[in-house]
Amino acid sequence: MPSQQTTPQAAEAYTQRDERLLRTAAIESVAITVPERVVGNDEIAPNIGVSDDWIVARTGVRERHIAEPEERLSDYATTAARMALEQAGAHPSEIDLVLVATMKADELSPNAAPIVARELGAEYAGAMDIGSACTGFLASLNVAASQIESARANRVLVIGADLLSRITDTGDRNTAALFADGAGAAVIGPADGKGSIGPIVLGADGSGASSIYAKHDEGKLYMQGHDTFREAVRRLSGATLEAAALADIKLEEIDLFVYHQANTRILSAVGERLDLDSDKVIDCIDRYGNTSSATIPIALNEAKETGKLKSGDKVMLGAFGAGFTWGAGVVEWR
Repeated sequence: MPSQQTTPQAAEAYTQRDERLLRTAAIESVAITVPERVVGNDEIAPNIGVSDDWIVARTGVRERHIAEPEERLSDYATTAARMALEQAGAHPSEIDLVLVATMKADELSPNAAPIVARELGAEYAGAMDIGSACTGFLASLNVAASQIESARANRVLVIGADLLSRITDTGDRNTAALFADGAGAAVIGPADGKGSIGPIVLGADGSGASSIYAKHDEGKLYMQGHDTFREAVRRLSGATLEAAALADIKLEEIDLFVYHQANTRILSAVGERLDLDSDKVIDCIDRYGNTSSATIPIALNEAKETGKLKSGDKVMLGAFGAGFTWGAGVVEWR
């Protein structure tokens, strides 16, 4: 605390410092966009020699949205971001940082983020891509919250966008029916007493790198399904428990579990391991497929649109992806 001899200017500086130390971040809005083209299992099953029932039983996917060849990821990211800004009542000029979580930018260089920032008119924003595969949106949310909490930024745009159809082998049973395209965005700002982003746990284990990978020369995504399933269930369960402990909340006190929509069987296995109420676990993979970094905002938007997500709800976010990477965190919905 300042002494009695402290000048008014110094006292104000102390006050501003204390406000920074106490400041928390919150999600102000979330919005999504997906391609108009919908592809059902009947179009995919013959190419991999299986039936619709086979695909549903192993993945939970019944249909997915697929981008047209001429469409760009940056356009989908921009559209989702523009809708999120409108919902938050924010002007692009108010954005200090644009983060795009993706594993499939349109070009090797430049990144998607500066293109999206330009298209939005966020002329005062820094911009960067975050590469953490399916954990990308959660990792970006962690970066955004840190920027807000430290007062290095006042508003951050977090976007998860992937067009995985561009790197999917249509003849591979492990991936052909699973992956899809989409984008989701969220505006992150100071909580101001309304909602908050709690501690976010992030982890990685590079020894699992060969389980999900794509090489530059081949341009196709490969996945060892059994290894990925086992690790995804273990890591998501562990991260959920760790995030709940850091947030000082019991699992039964959490209103909604919004995990990366990787596979219905993974969601069910995590729920069973943690003894979660299935009604609290969002599962919308049947209509969207696995859109990598876009699945969490898509699932959040789904919960919001169906009335499952309400102001004041405690929401557990969790993700697992290639690398391996994973994470979880508790958010109070604004």
